[in-house]
Amino acid sequence: MALELDLIHALDGLFGVHAGFRPAHAKGILLSGTFTPSPGAASLTRAPHALNKSTAVTARFSNSTGLPDIPDNDPKSASPRGFAVRFHLAEHVHTDIIGHSHDGFPTRTPEEFLEFLRAVKASGPDASKPTPIEQFLGGHPKALEFVMAPKPIPTSFAKESFFAVSAFKFTNQEGASQFGRFRIRPDGGGGEYLDAAGAAAKTPNFLFDELTERVAKGPVKFHVVVQLAATGDVVDDATIHWPEERVQVELGTIVLTQVVADSATDERRMIFDPIPRVDGIEPSADPLLEARAEVY
Repeated sequence: MALELDLIHALDGLFGVHAGFRPAHAKGILLSGTFTPSPGAASLTRAPHALNKSTAVTARFSNSTGLPDIPDNDPKSASPRGFAVRFHLAEHVHTDIIGHSHDGFPTRTPEEFLEFLRAVKASGPDASKPTPIEQFLGGHPKALEFVMAPKPIPTSFAKESFFAVSAFKFTNQEGASQFGRFRIRPDGGGGEYLDAAGAAAKTPNFLFDELTERVAKGPVKFHVVVQLAATGDVVDDATIHWPEERVQVELGTIVLTQVVADSATDERRMIFDPIPRVDGIEPSADPLLEARAEVY
């Protein structure tokens, strides 16, 4: 638990302590709706929501950082955006998916992530060159890749794609297992993004305002997809991308129909879990999973 507390303290050191808010992805909104499995979902997993006709869900969209008032159009820090969804399987029984809008994570282990956070904190404007973060990135090429990757600002949360960066083992009713990673894709295909001028012209809360207005007019739909690992693919390292040509199986469709009535209050009591904890979907040996679960 000491490592997890160190991670929380490092996040608080970067963003400040904001009572009642998450130390990361603090600014968010909850929506409710349903999940309907695809016809092929049962071939992948025997998890209840893959077999039931439909399952109630609660989804949370968020900005990056631990700042609850970060502008949605902040060009440097508001991305990657977050998406989490809870599948309500029975009273006090659920399973979650947590993802963000970049396919990958900066470090393989929580210990390295703690180094990363501390290096960012120590690299203020008065830090000598090379700064601690420059030194860290110089020795961690995957973290450098994460930092340098484009993270454009979407036109809407409803037009963004999200990735659960850790792999899981999916097992069906026949006992056949395979590893895969969740992807959450917007209905209608790829994302829609703003250029720098378009983003700068937006209001600080435009993504949350737009989502509220959009769902009031009609449902917001996402597709839950599982990208399957091939033989030889690394399944315990969230920094490693699998090739795009890997098989992708559609697990089902999320249809969100309304903003949760007391979203701000419910957000503070709902803690999403990166570990599935449901029969038919097991965690891989990714070392980030347990630490993330404890931090959340």
